[in-house]
Amino acid sequence: MSKLSATERAAGLRSLKGWTYEESTEAISRDFKFKDFSEAFAFMTRVALLAQAADHHPEWSNVYNKVSITLTTHSDKGLSAKDVKLAGEIDRLIG
Repeated sequence: MSKLSATERAAGLRSLKGWTYEESTEAISRDFKFKDFSEAFAFMTRVALLAQAADHHPEWSNVYNKVSITLTTHSDKGLSAKDVKLAGEIDRLIG
């Protein structure tokens, strides 16, 4: 993989729902809110399975019913196609 160009990044973001690009970290992030902790944890479990299968792991946090996810490719020092692909798969989990 390699870091996306500005044009590739813009195209990738257009295909995603609710993800924002953070220039300072060269990453995309999104916050998710659920009914309760159990729903948030179940979501994290499903994301973990996707991430493990892709061998691409998110930076994330969970507080009660909220999950925050940040995606970047450290080896490429910025956003790559792997990040956009995993974000799209996460979006499909929640519909």
